[in-house]
Amino acid sequence: MLVVSREKQSFRDDMFRNFGGYIRPGDCLVLNNTRVFPARLHGRRNTDSGAEVEVFLVRALDEQEITWNALVRPGKRVRVGDRILFDPKLRAEVLEQGNYGERTIRFQAASPVRELLETLGETPLPPYIHRAPSAGDRERYQTVFAARRGSVAAPTAGLHFTSEMLERCRAAGAEIAYVTLHVGLGTFAPLRSEDLAGIRLHEERFEIDDVEAETMRRAKRRVCVGTTSVRCIETALRRGGLKAMAGETDLFIQPGFPFAATGALLTNFHLPRSSLLMLVCAFAGTDLALAAYRHAVSERYRFFSYGDCMLIE
Repeated sequence: MLVVSREKQSFRDDMFRNFGGYIRPGDCLVLNNTRVFPARLHGRRNTDSGAEVEVFLVRALDEQEITWNALVRPGKRVRVGDRILFDPKLRAEVLEQGNYGERTIRFQAASPVRELLETLGETPLPPYIHRAPSAGDRERYQTVFAARRGSVAAPTAGLHFTSEMLERCRAAGAEIAYVTLHVGLGTFAPLRSEDLAGIRLHEERFEIDDVEAETMRRAKRRVCVGTTSVRCIETALRRGGLKAMAGETDLFIQPGFPFAATGALLTNFHLPRSSLLMLVCAFAGTDLALAAYRHAVSERYRFFSYGDCMLIE
């Protein structure tokens, strides 16, 4: 764990097992309790003997989970009107075509789609993990506090935590509050424009309930675990305060953003041209954040979902 001090404009190496030592009495640890669902499907286009197609479900557009925004590979071959067969019990029709492989699809199913996805879907492991997902990945690629199904990727800063570490944080004087932001394209899609002012992220669903909001309101400092927790509570502050609410957010946090809710941030290391790195630069300051990243690279910190982490105080 790399520890970055905004006050001292410095950073130092540590280990995550010592994270509890950075918790102060009166802190509130803010955790995203979203749960990853089996979002990747394999099928064939138009007939059971047609070309193979991979469909990565991103966001359900109705409560019955019949219509979805999805990413399709190979995108050039899948057009509006095509039908994709996944199983005798599950097929889909392509309704709309977007950029970069995005499609809107509608399922035709012999039983509830959610049940079929649990059977036919695969855990959406990150693309740099070059192996097929196993049964064990359904729990391994979750935080220990995952509770509310809806994400296509884990909120990876939370993967560092065990139940024992959460108890250490409580023993150090922190309360714990849970928010929900279902990770979708708004979190992990790369930035495709040099003009940050013109970038708009995909919307992602979030929710805060009243009990958790009250816990966060009485905190002396809110320590957000992951960029999704930051986006959730900063969205809430911009919409009237830390109180019970649910909705969609496309909040893009970049340098110059006026943070109103976040006191500290634990996050993994992110790639260039990502909204996640922009958020880190906004919170730590661009010069300090990039200096810390150069140090992390030189010291061979691990990046990506299962990598190391950075605490920004």
